[in-house]
Amino acid sequence: MKCPFCSNQNTRVIDSRPADDNNSIRRRRMCDECGKRFTTYEKIETIPLIIIKKDNNREPYDRAKIEAGILRACHKRPISINQINKLIDEVEIEIFNREEKEIPSSEIGELIMDKLKDIEAVAYVRFASVYREFKDVNTFMNELKKMLDK
Repeated sequence: MKCPFCSNQNTRVIDSRPADDNNSIRRRRMCDECGKRFTTYEKIETIPLIIIKKDNNREPYDRAKIEAGILRACHKRPISINQINKLIDEVEIEIFNREEKEIPSSEIGELIMDKLKDIEAVAYVRFASVYREFKDVNTFMNELKKMLDK
C-alpha cells in the first residue's frame, strides 16, 4: 500500500479489525519512510452486477442511485443516515448473495419497498409512488389501502 503522505511504497499494517459494517476490514497502517499513520478499508471484490431497466436497457449496478432514491423518499422524515445505510447494505447483501450477473431493477425496487415499509410508512409511500409510477390519485389510494389493511 502506497503512503498517501509521501508516496513511499513500503507501509505496514499495525492493526486490523472488522469495520462497523462487518463487510470489510479496517486496517491501520504506518509508513516506514515518514512514520505517518493512515487507515484503509479492505472489501471483498464482488462479481460485476448488471441491472436490467424497465425498458430492457442494461447498466452497471450503482449504489449511489439506490441511495439517492431512498434519500428522496426519506426527506424530512425521522430516519437516520445510519438506518438508510443499513437498509442499502441489506439490499446489497440480498442481491449479491443471489450470485446472478443480471438482475431486473423491479426486483431491487421491491426489496427496497419491503424494507422501507418496516422502517417508515410515509417514506415507503413516497418511494412506491415514484417506483410504481402512480398515474392518478386512485392508484395512490389503492396502495395506501393495501398498506393500511396489513
